[in-house]
Amino acid sequence: MKPSSSSAMRECYRFIVSGRVQGVFFRQSTADKATSLGLDGWVRNLPDGRVEGMAAGPAEALAGLRAWLDRGPPAARVEAVEWGQAEEVSSKGFAVRR
Repeated sequence: MKPSSSSAMRECYRFIVSGRVQGVFFRQSTADKATSLGLDGWVRNLPDGRVEGMAAGPAEALAGLRAWLDRGPPAARVEAVEWGQAEEVSSKGFAVRR
């Protein structure tokens, strides 16, 4: 394993994904991908059919999640991803919110 980066090297981003992203295991797949990348944060469905989340960690891991969000799991059809810097999430691990 690589040595962990200092907390000063962490970044945090909020994302909103549009398209066919509900009912296709998007939240759980996002959490699985984020966990495999060592990111902290959360993901949830929005009432309008989009998916929202926050992710924090090293820039390289965040870039991996961002690239994955462009396609999502196999049954998803991603139309757009909004991705912008946000305040650091305070929890450890990556959770699926209801």
